[in-house]
Amino acid sequence: MLLIVVGLILFETISSIDNAVINAEVLSTMSKRAQRWFLVYGLFIAVFAVRGMLPWLIVWATNPTLGPVGAFTATFSDNPDIKRAIEESSPFLLVGGGVFLIFLFFHWLFIETKNYGLRGERFFHKHGVWFFAVVSIILTVIVWLALKRNPFMALGAVVGSTAFFITHGFKQNAELHEKELIGKGNMSDWSKILYLEVIDATFSIDGVVGAFAFTLSVPLILIGNGIGAFVVRELTLKNIENVKRYIYLKNGAMYSIFFLGIIMVLDSFGFEIKPWVSPVITISVIGYFFQKSRMSI
Repeated sequence: MLLIVVGLILFETISSIDNAVINAEVLSTMSKRAQRWFLVYGLFIAVFAVRGMLPWLIVWATNPTLGPVGAFTATFSDNPDIKRAIEESSPFLLVGGGVFLIFLFFHWLFIETKNYGLRGERFFHKHGVWFFAVVSIILTVIVWLALKRNPFMALGAVVGSTAFFITHGFKQNAELHEKELIGKGNMSDWSKILYLEVIDATFSIDGVVGAFAFTLSVPLILIGNGIGAFVVRELTLKNIENVKRYIYLKNGAMYSIFFLGIIMVLDSFGFEIKPWVSPVITISVIGYFFQKSRMSI
């Protein structure tokens, strides 16, 4: 349990670096009072309203027979029947989350601007047009295999791809309007706080979906992601310039996302993945790129 929580904290923190950078740049244009409100009271929204609600909604979506109240109580229940119901529906959740994370990785690999941390990254970036072909083939193969096993798993894979393109649209819009927002002197601090909360909710989806590769226990996810959200707020306030110097941290986050996506897809098809595998891979991958970043400073 401790290893899982540590892995979740690290994964949530590193995968939210982009979010922290946007937060820091927008906060620099706001008053001290507004900054304090976002960093203190906004933390409760980030942890309880967003990272608390998303796992509940995911459990409810994959177990609609429980109902909203039943899904909420199920996340904290020790009832073996409820645990069995969640585990039986987990392939739908895992395959959808896995597709979402795999698409996220390939989008970064093929399209996003990056510091090249490994050989081959420059080659893939130069051939970004192949992103859509690659993810379409991956989705087709997963859906074809899932149809043989369970039609609802095939639906889960499609839902995962849909969720990726929806959230990607929000992120892309945020990046396009970030500089415009910062430059607007007539925009109120409360409007900027609302903008940051919406962006935080969008970026948190990656961390919440990836958390299910570590565990299906929502309380553990809340603890790990909640502490990770707090760390991101602290980085936003005090150390964001130092964090920017570690230029390969994003690489570590994306490779760990790729491995977590593969683990979720394999798990959905019945491969038994030990609980310690996800946190160990995450800690190892991020640790490698952290050390690589230190050597480049």
